[in-house]
Amino acid sequence: MGVAFILSSAVLPAAFAAEPPPNLARLVAEREAAAQEARAQYTYRQHIVIEEGGPRAGQYRETRDIIFSPSGERTEQLLRPATNTLKRLLLTPEDFADIRDIQPLLITPELLPRYIVRFKGDEDVDGRDCWVLELTPRQLFHGFRMFDGLVWIDKESLAIVRTYGRAVPELRTRTNENLFPRFTTLREPVDGGHWFPALTIADDLLEFRTGPIRMKLTIRYSDYKRFGAESSITFETPPQ
Repeated sequence: MGVAFILSSAVLPAAFAAEPPPNLARLVAEREAAAQEARAQYTYRQHIVIEEGGPRAGQYRETRDIIFSPSGERTEQLLRPATNTLKRLLLTPEDFADIRDIQPLLITPELLPRYIVRFKGDEDVDGRDCWVLELTPRQLFHGFRMFDGLVWIDKESLAIVRTYGRAVPELRTRTNENLFPRFTTLREPVDGGHWFPALTIADDLLEFRTGPIRMKLTIRYSDYKRFGAESSITFETPPQ
């Protein structure tokens, strides 16, 4: 079980695809750094739903706004207390770190040397001609979250428009298991410029020693608004 249905067509073998720029990874990382800097100037809403399968299925749900304080400092505002009825899944600091840093995935020049990058071909993504790169961590460190998977890059803008993979490393000890689902993140252009995360979905079977647990994850990003010195950002409270 997984999110393979998102991959609407097979990635072409590199041997049959047009050759990308030799410095494609570096160009993409530089484009990502610009996107990261731009996204830091936007407010937005993030709605998270985590569900578990099984006869005693539960759910975690929260909605928060990423905003700026009156003094201009970036901050987060939880719209109401998160609800958590999960019975078998235990959310960990790594899960929330992945939601913050891995699912939206920004591969900047500083992070690029930590990855082995392989060209996998090209593919059409919703009418856009894209390069496909595979990112594999060179080395895994405890406490440092990384991405392992594929990224689709719009050939015209060099923006990442889709990612598919998982956060690593998984954490297994004699007494503890911390596993993470495969996910797909889709991006959309904001203000006709940078591509920001719009939707992350996962539907995966986590193979714990005590038995498999199906986990579903949905993260929706909405209401991107550029913040300025004269801006006043308000959001409507979502219905209960």
